[in-house]
Amino acid sequence: MQISEILPSDGVKMLASTSSKKRLFQDLGDLAESCYGLAPGRVVEALLDREGLGPTGVGHGVALPHARMEGIERVRGLFIRLEKPLEFDSIDRQPVDLVFCLLAPDGSGVEHLKALALVSRTLRDAAICQKLRANGEIGTLHAILTEGPAIQAA
Repeated sequence: MQISEILPSDGVKMLASTSSKKRLFQDLGDLAESCYGLAPGRVVEALLDREGLGPTGVGHGVALPHARMEGIERVRGLFIRLEKPLEFDSIDRQPVDLVFCLLAPDGSGVEHLKALALVSRTLRDAAICQKLRANGEIGTLHAILTEGPAIQAA
C-alpha cells in the first residue's frame, strides 16, 4: 500500500488556522465532501465518535483522526496542514499542525489498520514532517506525502 493510493491531490489543504478540534473536523468533512462526495455531517459525527474513545493526537505536532463509516468502499485519506497549530489533547500535550485523516469502510479491519500504520510510520519521520512544515503549496505537500517507494505496513 502507498499513500498515493489513499490520498488524492485534491485531498490536501492548507488552513491558516482553525478555532477548535470540532471546527477542524468540520473542515475535514467539507474536504471529504468535495473529494469523495461524502456527507460532511456524517464525517464529523464519525470523527467525533472515534475521538470520544481517546484523542488521536500522536505527538510531535501530528494528529491522525480516523473513523469507520458506512457508504465508503475503500480507505480514503485527507491531509490538512495548519499554519497556526491547534490544541488537540495530544499525548505529548503539544498542539498539532499536521493532520492526516483516514476514513474507512464500516466493516474494514486489516486495510484500515494497514493504512493507519502506513500514515503513522510516514509522519513519524522527522525529515518528512520538516518538509511538510516548510512548504505551503498544495501540490508540494501532496508530493512530499506520496513520494518514494511503498512503505510496507503491518
